[in-house]
Amino acid sequence: MKVLLVGAGGREHALAWKLCQSPRLDELHAAPGNPGIARLGECHPVRAEDGDGLLDLAHALRADLVVVGPEAPLVAGVADELRHAGVSVFGPSRDAARIEGSKSFAKDVMRTAGVPIAEVMSVARPPCVVKVDGLSAGKGVFVCADEAALDEALRQVARLDQPVLIEELLEGEELSLFALTDGQTVVPLSPARDFKRIGDGDTGPNTGGMGSYSPVAEIDEAEVEWIVETVHRPVIDELAKRGSPFVGLLYAGLMLTDAGPKVLEFNCRFGDPETQSILPRLRGDLLEALASAAAGSLSIEAIEADADAAVTVVLTGGEYPERPDSGTPIDGIEAAEAAGALIFHAGTAARGERIVTNGGRVLNVTALAPSLEQARQRAYDACELISFERMHFRRDIAAGALNVA
Repeated sequence: MKVLLVGAGGREHALAWKLCQSPRLDELHAAPGNPGIARLGECHPVRAEDGDGLLDLAHALRADLVVVGPEAPLVAGVADELRHAGVSVFGPSRDAARIEGSKSFAKDVMRTAGVPIAEVMSVARPPCVVKVDGLSAGKGVFVCADEAALDEALRQVARLDQPVLIEELLEGEELSLFALTDGQTVVPLSPARDFKRIGDGDTGPNTGGMGSYSPVAEIDEAEVEWIVETVHRPVIDELAKRGSPFVGLLYAGLMLTDAGPKVLEFNCRFGDPETQSILPRLRGDLLEALASAAAGSLSIEAIEADADAAVTVVLTGGEYPERPDSGTPIDGIEAAEAAGALIFHAGTAARGERIVTNGGRVLNVTALAPSLEQARQRAYDACELISFERMHFRRDIAAGALNVA
Protein backbone atom coordinates (compact mmCIF):
# COMPACT_ATOMS: atom_id res chain seq x y z
CA MET A 1 0.00 0.00 0.00
CA LYS A 2 1.00 3.60 -0.63
CA VAL A 3 0.18 5.73 2.40
CA LEU A 4 0.02 9.52 2.64
CA LEU A 5 0.36 10.73 6.23
CA VAL A 6 -0.86 14.27 6.90
CA GLY A 7 0.87 16.32 9.59
CA ALA A 8 4.24 17.42 10.89
CA GLY A 9 4.44 16.73 14.62
CA GLY A 10 5.62 14.13 17.09
CA ARG A 11 2.35 12.22 16.81
CA GLU A 12 2.81 11.95 13.04
CA HIS A 13 6.42 10.81 13.44
CA ALA A 14 5.24 8.07 15.83
CA LEU A 15 2.51 7.06 13.35
CA ALA A 16 5.05 6.98 10.51
CA TRP A 17 7.42 4.85 12.61
CA LYS A 18 4.66 2.34 13.39
CA LEU A 19 3.21 2.25 9.87
CA CYS A 20 6.68 1.45 8.51
CA GLN A 21 6.60 -1.82 10.45
CA SER A 22 3.67 -3.11 8.38
CA PRO A 23 4.43 -5.74 5.73
CA ARG A 24 1.64 -4.16 3.67
CA LEU A 25 3.44 -0.81 3.33
CA ASP A 26 5.11 -0.19 -0.03
CA GLU A 27 5.65 3.57 0.17
CA LEU A 28 5.24 6.15 2.93
CA HIS A 29 4.67 9.78 2.04
CA ALA A 30 4.02 12.71 4.36
CA ALA A 31 2.64 16.21 3.95
CA PRO A 32 4.42 18.23 5.11
CA GLY A 33 6.29 15.83 7.44
CA ASN A 34 9.40 16.72 9.43
CA PRO A 35 13.09 15.72 9.50
CA GLY A 36 12.35 12.60 11.55
CA ILE A 37 9.64 11.42 9.17
CA ALA A 38 11.94 12.19 6.22
CA ARG A 39 14.16 9.33 7.40
CA LEU A 40 11.23 6.93 6.93
CA GLY A 41 9.55 8.18 3.77
CA GLU A 42 9.24 11.05 1.33
CA CYS A 43 8.03 14.43 2.57
CA HIS A 44 6.10 16.84 0.37
CA PRO A 45 5.69 20.63 0.93
CA VAL A 46 1.90 20.60 1.24
CA ARG A 47 0.24 22.08 4.33
CA ALA A 48 -2.03 19.84 6.41
CA GLU A 49 -4.97 22.25 5.98
CA ASP A 50 -4.59 22.51 2.18
CA GLY A 51 -7.37 20.19 1.04
CA ASP A 52 -6.88 20.89 -2.67
CA GLY A 53 -3.13 20.38 -2.41
CA LEU A 54 -3.55 17.13 -0.49
CA LEU A 55 -6.08 15.86 -3.02
CA ASP A 56 -3.73 16.64 -5.91
CA LEU A 57 -0.87 14.93 -4.05
CA ALA A 58 -2.94 11.85 -3.20
CA HIS A 59 -3.94 11.46 -6.85
CA ALA A 60 -0.38 12.04 -8.09
CA LEU A 61 0.96 9.40 -5.68
CA ARG A 62 -1.99 7.07 -6.30
CA ALA A 63 -2.23 6.77 -2.54
CA ASP A 64 -4.19 3.80 -1.24
CA LEU A 65 -4.81 5.42 2.14
CA VAL A 66 -4.54 8.92 3.61
CA VAL A 67 -4.06 9.10 7.39
CA VAL A 68 -4.85 12.56 8.79
CA GLY A 69 -2.96 13.28 12.01
CA PRO A 70 -3.88 16.77 13.30
CA GLU A 71 -7.30 18.03 14.34
CA ALA A 72 -7.36 21.30 12.37
CA PRO A 73 -7.62 19.74 8.87
CA LEU A 74 -10.23 17.27 10.12
CA VAL A 75 -12.38 20.04 11.61
CA ALA A 76 -11.89 22.01 8.36
CA GLY A 77 -13.28 19.11 6.31
CA VAL A 78 -10.16 17.83 4.56
CA ALA A 79 -11.29 14.21 4.97
CA ASP A 80 -14.59 15.03 3.25
CA GLU A 81 -12.81 16.58 0.28
CA LEU A 82 -10.62 13.53 -0.15
CA ARG A 83 -13.46 11.02 0.30
CA HIS A 84 -15.70 12.82 -2.16
CA ALA A 85 -12.93 12.40 -4.74
CA GLY A 86 -12.72 8.65 -4.10
CA VAL A 87 -9.67 8.63 -1.80
CA SER A 88 -9.68 6.24 1.19
CA VAL A 89 -9.18 8.24 4.40
CA PHE A 90 -8.60 7.39 8.05
CA GLY A 91 -10.14 10.36 9.84
CA PRO A 92 -13.65 11.67 10.52
CA SER A 93 -15.76 13.99 8.40
CA ARG A 94 -16.13 17.68 9.22
CA ASP A 95 -19.49 17.04 10.90
CA ALA A 96 -18.18 14.16 13.02
CA ALA A 97 -14.99 16.10 13.90
CA ARG A 98 -17.17 18.72 15.60
CA ILE A 99 -16.92 16.40 18.62
CA GLU A 100 -13.55 18.15 19.09
CA GLY A 101 -14.10 21.33 17.09
CA SER A 102 -16.97 22.54 19.27
CA LYS A 103 -17.15 21.76 22.99
CA SER A 104 -20.78 22.92 23.12
CA PHE A 105 -21.64 20.48 20.31
CA ALA A 106 -19.79 17.70 22.17
CA LYS A 107 -21.75 18.46 25.36
CA ASP A 108 -25.02 18.21 23.46
CA VAL A 109 -24.03 14.87 21.93
CA MET A 110 -22.91 13.47 25.27
CA ARG A 111 -26.03 14.62 27.13
CA THR A 112 -28.26 13.06 24.48
CA ALA A 113 -26.19 9.85 24.58
CA GLY A 114 -26.27 9.68 28.39
CA VAL A 115 -22.50 9.92 28.79
CA PRO A 116 -21.18 11.06 32.21
CA ILE A 117 -19.64 14.52 31.81
CA ALA A 118 -18.19 17.51 33.61
CA GLU A 119 -21.27 19.72 33.98
CA VAL A 120 -21.48 23.25 32.61
CA MET A 121 -21.85 26.05 35.18
CA SER A 122 -24.25 28.93 34.54
CA VAL A 123 -22.08 31.37 36.50
CA ALA A 124 -18.28 31.61 36.51
CA ARG A 125 -17.11 31.07 40.06
CA PRO A 126 -14.12 29.16 41.44
CA PRO A 127 -13.31 26.35 41.59
CA CYS A 128 -14.06 25.84 37.91
CA VAL A 129 -12.54 25.19 34.50
CA VAL A 130 -12.69 27.77 31.71
CA LYS A 131 -12.64 26.28 28.19
CA VAL A 132 -12.51 27.86 24.78
CA ASP A 133 -15.29 26.32 22.69
CA GLY A 134 -13.20 25.76 19.55
CA LEU A 135 -9.75 24.44 18.71
CA SER A 136 -6.87 25.84 20.75
CA ALA A 137 -3.96 23.40 20.26
CA GLY A 138 -4.34 22.16 23.84
CA LYS A 139 -3.90 25.66 25.30
CA GLY A 140 -7.53 26.78 25.65
CA VAL A 141 -8.24 25.18 29.03
CA PHE A 142 -7.72 27.07 32.30
CA VAL A 143 -8.08 25.42 35.71
CA CYS A 144 -9.22 28.07 38.17
CA ALA A 145 -8.90 27.22 41.85
CA ASP A 146 -9.47 30.80 43.05
CA GLU A 147 -10.80 34.17 41.95
CA ALA A 148 -7.42 35.45 40.79
CA ALA A 149 -6.92 32.45 38.50
CA LEU A 150 -10.45 32.87 37.14
CA ASP A 151 -9.90 36.56 36.39
CA GLU A 152 -6.67 35.77 34.54
CA ALA A 153 -8.34 32.94 32.59
CA LEU A 154 -11.16 35.21 31.47
CA ARG A 155 -8.62 37.82 30.34
CA GLN A 156 -6.75 35.16 28.35
CA VAL A 157 -9.82 33.74 26.60
CA ALA A 158 -11.11 37.21 25.76
CA ARG A 159 -8.10 37.61 23.45
CA LEU A 160 -9.05 34.47 21.53
CA ASP A 161 -12.43 35.87 20.44
CA GLN A 162 -14.27 32.53 20.79
CA PRO A 163 -17.26 31.34 22.80
CA VAL A 164 -16.38 30.05 26.26
CA LEU A 165 -17.70 27.26 28.49
CA ILE A 166 -17.41 27.22 32.28
CA GLU A 167 -17.34 23.72 33.77
CA GLU A 168 -17.26 22.24 37.21
CA LEU A 169 -13.78 21.33 38.43
CA LEU A 170 -13.58 17.55 38.77
CA GLU A 171 -11.18 15.89 41.19
CA GLY A 172 -9.25 12.72 40.41
CA GLU A 173 -6.68 11.28 38.03
CA GLU A 174 -6.92 11.90 34.30
CA LEU A 175 -6.94 9.13 31.71
CA SER A 176 -6.69 9.07 27.91
CA LEU A 177 -8.48 6.22 26.14
CA PHE A 178 -8.28 5.93 22.35
CA ALA A 179 -10.60 3.78 20.25
CA LEU A 180 -10.43 2.96 16.55
CA THR A 181 -13.80 2.85 14.81
CA ASP A 182 -15.27 2.42 11.35
CA GLY A 183 -18.50 4.06 12.51
CA GLN A 184 -19.89 0.88 14.06
CA THR A 185 -17.17 -1.42 15.38
CA VAL A 186 -15.14 0.05 18.26
CA VAL A 187 -11.66 -1.23 19.16
CA PRO A 188 -9.90 0.35 22.17
CA LEU A 189 -6.14 0.82 22.44
CA SER A 190 -4.15 0.58 25.66
CA PRO A 191 -4.90 3.53 27.98
CA ALA A 192 -2.36 6.24 28.71
CA ARG A 193 -1.95 9.22 30.99
CA ASP A 194 -0.58 12.57 29.87
CA PHE A 195 0.70 15.69 31.65
CA LYS A 196 -0.67 18.98 30.39
CA ARG A 197 0.87 21.63 32.66
CA ILE A 198 4.25 23.14 31.79
CA GLY A 199 5.84 22.69 35.21
CA ASP A 200 6.64 19.91 37.67
CA GLY A 201 3.88 19.13 40.12
CA ASP A 202 1.27 20.17 37.52
CA THR A 203 2.06 23.86 37.86
CA GLY A 204 1.88 26.67 35.34
CA PRO A 205 -0.27 27.00 32.21
CA ASN A 206 -1.70 24.17 30.16
CA THR A 207 0.22 23.04 27.10
CA GLY A 208 -0.28 20.62 24.24
CA GLY A 209 1.23 17.98 26.56
CA MET A 210 4.58 17.58 28.34
CA GLY A 211 4.79 13.80 28.58
CA SER A 212 2.87 10.56 28.88
CA TYR A 213 3.05 6.95 29.97
CA SER A 214 1.32 3.66 29.24
CA PRO A 215 -0.05 1.38 30.61
CA VAL A 216 -2.04 2.84 33.50
CA ALA A 217 -1.88 0.25 36.26
CA GLU A 218 -5.29 0.88 37.83
CA ILE A 219 -7.17 0.45 34.53
CA ASP A 220 -7.52 -3.20 33.55
CA GLU A 221 -9.15 -4.72 30.46
CA ALA A 222 -12.55 -4.97 32.12
CA GLU A 223 -12.43 -1.28 33.05
CA VAL A 224 -11.42 -0.37 29.49
CA GLU A 225 -14.37 -2.31 28.08
CA TRP A 226 -16.73 -0.66 30.56
CA ILE A 227 -15.51 2.82 29.56
CA VAL A 228 -15.89 2.01 25.86
CA GLU A 229 -19.47 0.80 26.38
CA THR A 230 -20.32 3.77 28.63
CA VAL A 231 -18.49 6.55 26.78
CA HIS A 232 -17.24 5.80 23.26
CA ARG A 233 -20.00 3.60 21.88
CA PRO A 234 -22.92 5.85 22.91
CA VAL A 235 -21.21 8.85 21.28
CA ILE A 236 -20.45 6.92 18.09
CA ASP A 237 -24.06 5.69 17.97
CA GLU A 238 -25.41 9.20 18.54
CA LEU A 239 -23.24 10.70 15.79
CA ALA A 240 -24.47 7.98 13.42
CA LYS A 241 -28.08 8.83 14.32
CA ARG A 242 -27.34 12.45 13.43
CA GLY A 243 -26.09 11.42 10.00
CA SER A 244 -22.42 11.97 10.88
CA PRO A 245 -20.83 8.52 11.33
CA PHE A 246 -17.42 8.76 12.97
CA VAL A 247 -14.63 6.96 11.10
CA GLY A 248 -11.20 7.30 12.66
CA LEU A 249 -9.76 7.57 16.15
CA LEU A 250 -12.06 8.75 18.93
CA TYR A 251 -10.09 9.90 21.95
CA ALA A 252 -11.82 10.35 25.29
CA GLY A 253 -10.12 12.51 27.90
CA LEU A 254 -11.50 11.30 31.22
CA MET A 255 -11.35 12.19 34.89
CA LEU A 256 -11.48 9.20 37.22
CA THR A 257 -13.65 10.64 39.98
CA ASP A 258 -14.99 8.99 43.12
CA ALA A 259 -18.31 8.73 41.27
CA GLY A 260 -16.68 6.97 38.31
CA PRO A 261 -15.12 8.15 35.03
CA LYS A 262 -16.44 11.40 33.58
CA VAL A 263 -15.58 12.88 30.20
CA LEU A 264 -13.54 16.08 30.18
CA GLU A 265 -13.34 16.28 26.39
CA PHE A 266 -13.36 14.31 23.18
CA ASN A 267 -10.74 14.57 20.45
CA CYS A 268 -11.20 13.38 16.88
CA ARG A 269 -7.65 12.09 16.33
CA PHE A 270 -4.66 10.41 17.95
CA GLY A 271 -3.57 12.35 21.03
CA ASP A 272 -0.16 13.95 21.35
CA PRO A 273 1.98 12.91 23.29
CA GLU A 274 -0.01 9.82 24.34
CA THR A 275 0.41 8.30 20.86
CA GLN A 276 4.17 8.29 21.35
CA SER A 277 3.75 6.01 24.39
CA ILE A 278 0.89 3.86 23.06
CA LEU A 279 2.13 2.94 19.57
CA PRO A 280 5.53 1.51 20.59
CA ARG A 281 3.66 -0.97 22.81
CA LEU A 282 1.24 -2.06 20.09
CA ARG A 283 1.39 -5.56 18.67
CA GLY A 284 0.20 -6.33 15.19
CA ASP A 285 -0.30 -4.29 12.07
CA LEU A 286 -1.49 -0.72 12.63
CA LEU A 287 -1.73 -0.06 8.91
CA GLU A 288 -4.08 -3.03 8.50
CA ALA A 289 -6.29 -1.68 11.29
CA LEU A 290 -6.42 1.88 9.92
CA ALA A 291 -7.07 0.71 6.36
CA SER A 292 -9.87 -1.63 7.46
CA ALA A 293 -11.46 1.14 9.56
CA ALA A 294 -11.37 3.48 6.55
CA ALA A 295 -12.98 0.75 4.44
CA GLY A 296 -15.74 0.11 6.99
CA SER A 297 -14.54 -3.37 7.87
CA LEU A 298 -12.68 -2.98 11.17
CA SER A 299 -12.25 -6.29 13.00
CA ILE A 300 -13.76 -6.51 16.47
CA GLU A 301 -10.60 -8.18 17.75
CA ALA A 302 -8.70 -6.03 20.21
CA ILE A 303 -5.33 -4.61 19.25
CA GLU A 304 -3.16 -5.96 22.01
CA ALA A 305 -0.26 -4.22 23.70
CA ASP A 306 3.03 -5.67 24.87
CA ALA A 307 3.60 -6.05 28.58
CA ASP A 308 6.44 -3.53 28.44
CA ALA A 309 5.80 -0.01 29.73
CA ALA A 310 6.54 3.19 27.81
CA VAL A 311 7.33 6.69 29.06
CA THR A 312 7.54 9.78 26.85
CA VAL A 313 9.13 13.07 27.89
CA VAL A 314 8.59 16.20 25.79
CA LEU A 315 11.50 18.59 25.26
CA THR A 316 10.37 22.17 24.62
CA GLY A 317 11.86 25.54 23.85
CA GLY A 318 12.44 27.64 26.93
CA GLU A 319 9.58 30.10 26.26
CA TYR A 320 6.94 27.51 25.44
CA PRO A 321 3.92 27.75 25.62
CA GLU A 322 4.09 31.54 25.18
CA ARG A 323 6.13 31.35 21.97
CA PRO A 324 7.95 28.76 19.85
CA ASP A 325 11.70 28.36 19.39
CA SER A 326 13.26 28.55 15.95
CA GLY A 327 16.70 27.93 14.48
CA THR A 328 18.49 26.74 17.63
CA PRO A 329 20.91 23.86 16.90
CA ILE A 330 20.12 20.55 18.63
CA ASP A 331 22.81 18.13 19.78
CA GLY A 332 22.67 14.56 21.04
CA ILE A 333 19.75 13.03 19.11
CA GLU A 334 21.94 10.26 17.69
CA ALA A 335 23.44 9.56 21.11
CA ALA A 336 19.99 9.23 22.67
CA GLU A 337 18.89 6.86 19.89
CA ALA A 338 22.07 4.82 20.31
CA ALA A 339 21.19 4.48 24.00
CA GLY A 340 17.93 2.79 22.99
CA ALA A 341 15.42 5.64 23.12
CA LEU A 342 12.94 6.48 20.39
CA ILE A 343 13.24 10.15 19.42
CA PHE A 344 10.16 11.53 17.71
CA HIS A 345 10.56 14.93 16.05
CA ALA A 346 7.79 17.35 17.00
CA GLY A 347 9.06 20.84 16.15
CA THR A 348 12.32 20.54 14.21
CA ALA A 349 13.77 21.59 10.87
CA ALA A 350 16.83 20.63 8.85
CA ARG A 351 19.41 23.34 8.24
CA GLY A 352 22.09 21.79 6.11
CA GLU A 353 23.43 18.85 8.08
CA ARG A 354 22.09 20.18 11.38
CA ILE A 355 18.73 19.62 13.06
CA VAL A 356 17.41 22.83 14.61
CA THR A 357 14.37 23.83 16.64
CA ASN A 358 11.21 24.82 14.79
CA GLY A 359 8.35 24.88 17.28
CA GLY A 360 7.31 24.94 20.91
CA ARG A 361 7.40 21.22 21.57
CA VAL A 362 10.64 20.21 19.87
CA LEU A 363 11.34 16.51 20.53
CA ASN A 364 9.63 13.56 22.21
CA VAL A 365 11.88 11.09 24.02
CA THR A 366 10.25 7.66 24.44
CA ALA A 367 11.68 4.64 26.22
CA LEU A 368 10.38 1.09 26.63
CA ALA A 369 11.23 -1.30 29.46
CA PRO A 370 9.75 -4.27 31.37
CA SER A 371 8.62 -1.93 34.17
CA LEU A 372 7.37 1.64 34.30
CA GLU A 373 10.21 2.56 36.66
CA GLN A 374 12.84 1.28 34.21
CA ALA A 375 11.14 2.97 31.24
CA ARG A 376 11.06 6.25 33.13
CA GLN A 377 14.74 6.01 34.03
CA ARG A 378 15.71 5.18 30.45
CA ALA A 379 13.68 8.09 29.09
CA TYR A 380 15.29 10.58 31.46
CA ASP A 381 18.77 9.16 30.84
CA ALA A 382 18.18 9.77 27.12
CA CYS A 383 16.93 13.32 27.78
CA GLU A 384 20.25 14.12 29.45
CA LEU A 385 22.06 13.22 26.22
CA ILE A 386 20.16 15.85 24.20
CA SER A 387 20.81 19.56 24.45
CA PHE A 388 19.83 22.84 22.88
CA GLU A 389 19.78 26.35 24.25
CA ARG A 390 16.85 27.05 26.63
CA MET A 391 15.71 23.41 26.49
CA HIS A 392 13.04 22.62 29.08
CA PHE A 393 11.32 19.42 30.20
CA ARG A 394 9.34 18.21 33.16
CA ARG A 395 11.21 15.91 35.50
CA ASP A 396 8.18 14.25 37.10
CA ILE A 397 6.55 12.40 34.20
CA ALA A 398 5.09 9.14 35.57
CA ALA A 399 6.56 9.91 39.01
CA GLY A 400 3.16 9.81 40.71
CA ALA A 401 2.52 6.32 39.40
CA LEU A 402 5.70 5.20 41.16
CA ASN A 403 5.31 7.37 44.28
CA VAL A 404 8.66 9.03 43.68
CA ALA A 405 9.55 12.69 44.02
